[in-house]
Amino acid sequence: MRRVAEQPFSKSLSTTFLKARLQQAALQLNAMANDNQENLFDKLKSIVAEFAPQAQVIDIQGFGSGNINDTFWVSLQDAEYQFLILQRINHGVFREPQLVMQNMRTYTDHVRDRLAQSPLDRRWELPEILPTVQGQDYSQTTDGEFWRSLSFIENSKSYDAITNSQQAREVGYALGTFHYLTSDLAPEKLVDTIAGFHITPLYLQQYQQVIAEGKNTQTSPEITYCHQIIEQHQKLVHLLEDAKASGKLPLRVMHGDPKVNNILFDQSTQLAVSIVDLDTVKSGLIHYDIGDCLRSGCNPAGEETRKWTEVRFDMDLCQEILSGYKAIANSFLTKTDEDYIYDSIRVITFELGLRFFTDYLAGNTYFHIKYPEHNLLRSLVQFRLLESFESQIK
Repeated sequence: MRRVAEQPFSKSLSTTFLKARLQQAALQLNAMANDNQENLFDKLKSIVAEFAPQAQVIDIQGFGSGNINDTFWVSLQDAEYQFLILQRINHGVFREPQLVMQNMRTYTDHVRDRLAQSPLDRRWELPEILPTVQGQDYSQTTDGEFWRSLSFIENSKSYDAITNSQQAREVGYALGTFHYLTSDLAPEKLVDTIAGFHITPLYLQQYQQVIAEGKNTQTSPEITYCHQIIEQHQKLVHLLEDAKASGKLPLRVMHGDPKVNNILFDQSTQLAVSIVDLDTVKSGLIHYDIGDCLRSGCNPAGEETRKWTEVRFDMDLCQEILSGYKAIANSFLTKTDEDYIYDSIRVITFELGLRFFTDYLAGNTYFHIKYPEHNLLRSLVQFRLLESFESQIK
């Protein structure tokens, strides 16, 4: 039997990079548990052939730490690209994967044109959408799965947590660059790939519906704590949406998920070179992005820590990220935009904790999990982070 994730990587990749990717291989394969493991390698090879028909597959590895899609790193021989990324789009989350790819194409084409006309003064790369032999941006299997292939951004790596001030500034620069390069892209050109995504009041409604249906009646001190946090912060959910409705905050192009591990760093210079995971690019409030980036970047313990009671919001990292962000974003930020930045941190941190907790109560149907209580722990981390932040801004 040929198995995925047991053949060696190319020696050209760093040991740090390899360790990070190998740690995720088992998770990706577990996410595909419905596939016959004996046939998995051959199945993935056949899908790769849709995008690189003349290439020889050398290796396939589980890749990344995403909670939604199944992602693989592929090493090739006799191909235009030595490496590529292969992803199965989660059809349960993205009900119309064609629109996901439409948005990605709109975004990448716009940014490539803008960079061609006005290049940045440093390295910045976009993942290239690799077409199938039929010229499509994705491949659909006979059983309805949607697969896409993207170019691999070489000599780069991501981090699950920020470890120093330079990284923090670079995280801010990366998000600022994304917003800067899309500041002249009309948001109405993008479709909403997930109905209600980053509309915080809707997540509260989903939570209330799950509670009303009584899907999970378990009790514990941790569950009680989550319910209490939600009860205490219900007014918070309307802050950004009310500002949007009143015209204080305009619609722009947003990334939708600019957490730290979606930002790639050059392994040589340690400078940010790309922001990836573009499935949720859409029209919306950039404050959801700013808040999400700060929420993710200012938690030194990381998103997946089990020591949730020790989670804290690092205000020094917050200032460094904002410094990097404003260095490039000041060309389009308004005074009102800046006034809502701290509120955006509170809103998005609460929103993500609410989403994790609701998914836990509903039976873990949205986010990939490694164990039954995983989403509960994730929600505890976010709610503790929220409390830590609020304690420092009073």
